[in-house]
Amino acid sequence: MLAGTGSDVGKSVLAAALCRIFRQDGYRPAPFKAQNMALNSYVTPEGLEIGRAQAVQAEAAGIPCHTDMNPILLKPSSDKTAQVVLNGRPIGNRDAYDYFRVEGREQLRREVHAAFDRLNTRYNPIVMEGAGSISEINLRDTDLVNMPMARYAGADVLLVADIDRGGVFASAYGSVALQTPEDRRRIKGIIVNKFRGDLRLFESGVKMMEDICGIPVLGVIPYYKDIYIEEEDALDLQTKQLNAVQGKVNVAVVLLRHLSNFTDFNVLERDERVNLYYTNNTDELAKADIILLPGTKSTLDDLYELRRNGVAHAILEARRNGATVMGICGGYQMMGQVVSDPEGIEGSLRSLPGLGLLPVETVMEGEKVTRRVNFAFPAGADNRCTGYEIHQGRTVPAEGEEQRTFIQTSEGRKDGWMADRKCFGTYIHGILDNQAVIDWLLEPYADKLQKTVLDYSAYKEEQYDKLAAHVRSHLNLSLLYQILTTHD
Repeated sequence: MLAGTGSDVGKSVLAAALCRIFRQDGYRPAPFKAQNMALNSYVTPEGLEIGRAQAVQAEAAGIPCHTDMNPILLKPSSDKTAQVVLNGRPIGNRDAYDYFRVEGREQLRREVHAAFDRLNTRYNPIVMEGAGSISEINLRDTDLVNMPMARYAGADVLLVADIDRGGVFASAYGSVALQTPEDRRRIKGIIVNKFRGDLRLFESGVKMMEDICGIPVLGVIPYYKDIYIEEEDALDLQTKQLNAVQGKVNVAVVLLRHLSNFTDFNVLERDERVNLYYTNNTDELAKADIILLPGTKSTLDDLYELRRNGVAHAILEARRNGATVMGICGGYQMMGQVVSDPEGIEGSLRSLPGLGLLPVETVMEGEKVTRRVNFAFPAGADNRCTGYEIHQGRTVPAEGEEQRTFIQTSEGRKDGWMADRKCFGTYIHGILDNQAVIDWLLEPYADKLQKTVLDYSAYKEEQYDKLAAHVRSHLNLSLLYQILTTHD
């Protein structure tokens, strides 16, 4: 288990690195995180929902993702509530206080243990990931994902400490010292992550950390900038490109408050023809050639905010001035005439007018749709495109409108709506992972383009290999393997 001194210390990426390293070394690894909290989710081949990080880790391991790798997914709806997804299916919204009470936790504990047991019969080793900090002793009795899970699995624990944020000695020592004696013995090594500068300057620091913690430091992993691994959280979006530039197709992703599945735009972001940026600045939206309305966990709340902050008006003005507007999932719902939530599935807002760009109406429904999608694009073309759906809500043509389908799946389902060549929406996440769709999207701006095609699957494989080489070169793997093969 990779456990952390805190959140965002790099556990997920290091887990992906170890999955790839173990695979390279001839093993059959699989990732596991008992409970994940993220809006960025993914659909398994069976049409069930898990956290995106475990899907990435499975990809690094070279295996299909499965709900057993992430049996509980929490998708925050507000500061105090979250949708609980158990074994790939939503079981309702939970208040944080109620969720973390002892009552009912044992049933969830049995579920995550059963998922681990099933996974453990098929793969070896299991690369487990903790959540947040392992030193939240006030949550020890209700914890499903950190040291109690490690105890159940009989896992050796590697403590990941982030040196970039400062206080690495205190965070590492405190995380160890606050454990029970039994759990303290389970922590077999420390990984110091996100180091910047000359590693020789921390050689004495390694010795000091080993002395105060009584645990070997397995490695000091330098910060990297030239390796790309899909992020789990939207925290880094604020640091991405935020404005239009000259000489490329400017693609603006509307920065929603509850933005989800931002990985929909990763391929576009790496297309050399494109300058992709995230913004809710109305002036920067006016400069965009293409505006993308992304998915959201709270369609009505975000639609209300777009009207309040002037972004809705800016999108409509850009459309009148010739920009392309494309909506994905919640963004597609917002582009219609009205979004209704009569049962209060999302919250207190019951209905809002949409942007009016598409003659469709959406009603939120309790049952969530999760499935993989195959389609040809454009319709009738000899290619195979893929994506996935994760949404609550049914979108239908407004009264008197005949459906103008954007996508027809290989199974014969009609998806989305296309008003014209520059205005359309779809429920399909990952649609922009398909080069045929990207080329079609950019085609109206051919005067700005220089043809460069990115093989995204090959690109991701290259990145996993680069990550594995980076971690391998700074981690004491011989000691790690010794730890994994030595039993107390």
